[in-house]
Amino acid sequence: MSFKIFIVEDDPWYGQLLVHTLSLNPDYEPVLFGKAKDLLDNLYKNPDLICMDFGLPDMDGHRMLKEIQNRNAQIPVVVISGQEEISVAVDLLKLGAKDYIIKDEHTKDMLWKSIIQIRENLNLKQEVLELKEQLENKFSFERSIIGQSNALRKTFGLLQKAITSNINVSITGETGTGKEVYAKAIHYNSDRRSKPFIAVNMAAIPKDLAESELFGHEKGAFTGAISAKAGKFEEARGGTLFLDEIGDLDPALQSKLLRVLQEREVVRVGGSKTIPVDFRLIVATHKKMEDEVKNGNFREDLFFRIVGLPIHLPPLRDRDNDVVILGKHFIGEFAKQNKTKPPTLSNEASSLLKGYAFPGNVRELKSVIDLACVMCNGEEILAEDLVFHNLGSDKVYSNSEKTLKEYEAEIIEYYLNKYEGNVMTVAEKLDIGKSKIYNLLKNGVVQAN
Repeated sequence: MSFKIFIVEDDPWYGQLLVHTLSLNPDYEPVLFGKAKDLLDNLYKNPDLICMDFGLPDMDGHRMLKEIQNRNAQIPVVVISGQEEISVAVDLLKLGAKDYIIKDEHTKDMLWKSIIQIRENLNLKQEVLELKEQLENKFSFERSIIGQSNALRKTFGLLQKAITSNINVSITGETGTGKEVYAKAIHYNSDRRSKPFIAVNMAAIPKDLAESELFGHEKGAFTGAISAKAGKFEEARGGTLFLDEIGDLDPALQSKLLRVLQEREVVRVGGSKTIPVDFRLIVATHKKMEDEVKNGNFREDLFFRIVGLPIHLPPLRDRDNDVVILGKHFIGEFAKQNKTKPPTLSNEASSLLKGYAFPGNVRELKSVIDLACVMCNGEEILAEDLVFHNLGSDKVYSNSEKTLKEYEAEIIEYYLNKYEGNVMTVAEKLDIGKSKIYNLLKNGVVQAN
């Protein structure tokens, strides 16, 4: 793509000199104008940069710069002038000019350097915008929260309310249910999306470092504090602070967090100055916070401060066919990352996935699918390609030394217990005939509690 540069210069010889100089770079497309009016009339063509003479006969430099900015403030402007008065340069730079270059023997070199720097800044801004768009797209409703079950859809209304308000949000659910995904979906769809999303796992920070991590510290506050450091509250200014595993917050810090939420200001460790902070708080935990409060592990007043809008995420085992939908999604992700053709998921493998309890929830499912993509023949994932790990769950399956009928019986029995012996519901969920279930029950192959 060419870099279009508009030049306005009333001296034809000097204007052609600038055109020739810039034309030496094949990426540059210089266009010369002799009057300010001519350039302004062509401003609709959206040049990438404007080089303007300060002393134009039909318009002075200050007015010219203001006219350009009024019409398109995004176009960077470099002023080239014979005037060496510092006050003029300062005034134009204050008005928004990106650079002020004196007409002398160094003009060409200074112009080259200025344009290179401006292009680098424009490229950096474009990269930032693209990254933000990617993040917003990645954490949109449709792309980040995958599933069609009623249990999952019940959370969507609450999620929408969280997005359109600034209320604190508390997300609960078992480990691996996607609490941080929900937090990011809220942030990147809210009016704070252009500001930072700062995530802190309270369970992963040593207690003696947690205060410095959250509040920051001043130089010399403790051994090793060789310079001042902003804390997470400050880093999240204007954006969202996500405190994961809030139930593990040290009791000594709970009162300090309460004060920050009340006063909206922090004091760094080793400091005395109060620093105002502006952030939206989202917390998450796998613990039942009401019990933590009753047991004296968590302050009641802080609990009521952070609970805000509660969103509970259902475990994967209660999301019906979502396990297959998510499984196929993870297959596609794995294939994309490894630049391979995505294998299909066999009916037997799908049934096996639906019958497994998944104590590790979505995180465990992804691990199982990634391994299956490696273990399969490349065309189709079969039941024997699925490897489950028994980490204490009361109902898990492995693929060793079992027939397909044995898998099927375990799956049917699991669903019968889940739906309290309702054969009609189980038949619909597994897409099998009721008579098959009744025969298995009659012959004692499966049992319903």
